[in-house]
Amino acid sequence: MTTAPAAPAALEGSRCTVCGNVAFPVADGCQRCGSNETAALPLSSQGTVWGWTVQRFAPKSPPYVPPAEGFRPFAVGYVELPEGVKVEAVLDPRGADFATLSGAQVALVATEPVPCFAVVDGGAR
Repeated sequence: MTTAPAAPAALEGSRCTVCGNVAFPVADGCQRCGSNETAALPLSSQGTVWGWTVQRFAPKSPPYVPPAEGFRPFAVGYVELPEGVKVEAVLDPRGADFATLSGAQVALVATEPVPCFAVVDGGAR
């Protein structure tokens, strides 16, 4: 028995059909103009790290579920997507130095339990 490959991670936002404002996650109303006219919008899977920090203590549980091996600090920040929206996400440096995260190009690798982006090509240029 063969299994189909997993679908690539994808995020969905919404765009106001009145003013064009993009939101993530999907919003029923526009944060800019107040209109209730929004449409679903598939978001890009690559972006740029806009700002970040290191989470050095375990978040409140629930919803955080610590791994079996115990808590380890991790990077979290905002990724700016080409659509103009910033997505809060866990950042996986993939061997890059944390100091190179600002401005780094990243790609979406997971959406559950929260968005996670990994550094592409070793960090910022």
